[in-house]
Amino acid sequence: MPQAFLALLFFQLLGTCVQSVAHLSVPGPVIGMFLLAAVLIWRERRNNLAQRETLSDTPLSMLARSLIASLGLLFVPAGVGVVSQMPLIISNFIPIIVALVGSTLLGLLVSAFIMHRMATPAEVIPDNGGQVL
Repeated sequence: MPQAFLALLFFQLLGTCVQSVAHLSVPGPVIGMFLLAAVLIWRERRNNLAQRETLSDTPLSMLARSLIASLGLLFVPAGVGVVSQMPLIISNFIPIIVALVGSTLLGLLVSAFIMHRMATPAEVIPDNGGQVL
């Protein structure tokens, strides 16, 4: 499991380097996460189906399960950061509420539109005047 943790740190560092060199507005750890996903997809496609080990047996999978199990603790620093910026949040309360409500409504409308466009129409069953056969 230490090598899996080092792999996560390596891809975070790699993403941060790509972000700083390319002057991207996306955070470096997010770029690193996409790079790690790309490497894992490439490795899965490269391996033969008969030789591939199951995903649950890899050290990276075990590390991911342990990090997800303690995910609640990882939100504590973010909560402290929000509380420490409370004067700024209070001074910008109205724009924050408008942005939250607007983005929620926009997300609902876009999701409903996509669902409506992707749904197949129901099968039309002819009415035979109540006859079964």
